[in-house]
Amino acid sequence: RLLVVESRRSGLLSQLAESVAADLDRTHGPVRVVTANDPVTAVETLRRDDHHCVVLDLGMWQDGVAEFLRVLEEDPVLCELPVLAHHTRTLTRPQVNLLRSRSDTRPLELLPSLDELRERITLHLSAQERGAVLPLLRQGLDERPCAAGEADAVLADKKVLVVDDDVRNVFALTNILELHGMRVLYAENGRKGIEMLSCNEDVDLVLMDIMMPEMDGYAATAAIRKMPRFADLPIIAVTAKAMQGDREKTLSAGASDYVTKPVDAQELLTRIQRWMSP
Repeated sequence: RLLVVESRRSGLLSQLAESVAADLDRTHGPVRVVTANDPVTAVETLRRDDHHCVVLDLGMWQDGVAEFLRVLEEDPVLCELPVLAHHTRTLTRPQVNLLRSRSDTRPLELLPSLDELRERITLHLSAQERGAVLPLLRQGLDERPCAAGEADAVLADKKVLVVDDDVRNVFALTNILELHGMRVLYAENGRKGIEMLSCNEDVDLVLMDIMMPEMDGYAATAAIRKMPRFADLPIIAVTAKAMQGDREKTLSAGASDYVTKPVDAQELLTRIQRWMSP
């Protein structure tokens, strides 16, 4: 049993954990993924049932994360529970101090990469006993979650909304963007993408998949362009189709730019940088 603590129900970390669980079901028996959306529910869930480890989203609520870790520290049963902490944005000094303090004495791993998080979840859920996995050794906690050196100054801390119904594409795009210091939100179809955008008006750019159920990328892009506050928001369409006329159809719907799948990371970053540059 694995607990995912993140603010959004069926969020990206929950879907990642479910994907790992589906793979392990065939080789290690049934794995149950449970989600808690606040620290109180998370602690109640851990006290009610045994869990192998916890996946914690550090981007939810700073005070909530601190309170959740404090309760674990003080509980004689839960204090040794492995915590896999994921974050995509720059950590504050208090957060760094808190995480460093806990990681010195308790099993806590800071994992800014989704690929690495997936590997660590697999290791922990494959272990015969809770806590049997050796901790991931690092030089120390870094305040900047950039695994490829200094983040590009133009891209760092920019917020991108990824709208795509294929979680594998979401993982791939998120890894590319986070590696360069960008913050990522996601939605699984056009309608939810519009809802997410309405709640996050500080989004700097949208990556819009074209072929999606319920509301495709053409309709979603056109709907966004009818909202005055997003009239100039960069929207890059992403599609597996490269047929003649697709680019024109995408741009006529209101997209700013256009890339095809499989996405070339460097091409995508170049296009994003072009639209992010002042």
